[in-house]
Amino acid sequence: MKLKFKYYCLSVFLFISILSYSQQNTNNWRALFSVGINSPSQDGFIEPFLAKDANFPTINLGIQHLFNSQLGARLDFGYHRFVNADTAPEFKINYTRVNVQLVYDAFKGLSFLPTELGLVWHAGPGYSIIKPLGNYKENKHSYLNVMAGVELNYSISRAVSLFVDGSYIKGFSKDFYPIAKGTGSFNGDLLTITFGASVSLMNCRTCN
Repeated sequence: MKLKFKYYCLSVFLFISILSYSQQNTNNWRALFSVGINSPSQDGFIEPFLAKDANFPTINLGIQHLFNSQLGARLDFGYHRFVNADTAPEFKINYTRVNVQLVYDAFKGLSFLPTELGLVWHAGPGYSIIKPLGNYKENKHSYLNVMAGVELNYSISRAVSLFVDGSYIKGFSKDFYPIAKGTGSFNGDLLTITFGASVSLMNCRTCN
């Protein structure tokens, strides 16, 4: 499984590299970082395990390449921690993911809006890795996902933008079998809300 995951990451990297090479005239690279909270779907747990509705932290790291002023691609990594609800047995789970996504800025070209504003839709496939901690650490597993979200950003300079993002990660995992393997683990969906910044990686000597 680890070898397949490495091949998946390499394929994603090559995919974005090929696209960026073919679009050199509109080259625009940005790094993204955001922090926030997450809310796992409760049907992704085996009873009596339940998680808190809001959990901290969610941390997202990404690199984005725009092919033109509106359309681009993003490769990003997410780390999410959630813990048991007060009425459930004690547990902690680390949920990590990697996704490749298309991005589209719906605000670009709309002259009646401030040029500093952007509304970015993003969506694409990925891979989720679930790692329970403590007494349930043997119940780790992984599966494919599809992530979609919307990001409202505001440019404070040509180099730096601030944003708030809401995303939903749909997991494609079979039910736990045997049921005991799902104890203290998770195979559901995840909702995230994060706040962060994106920074230009090119031509920043002329940014102001």
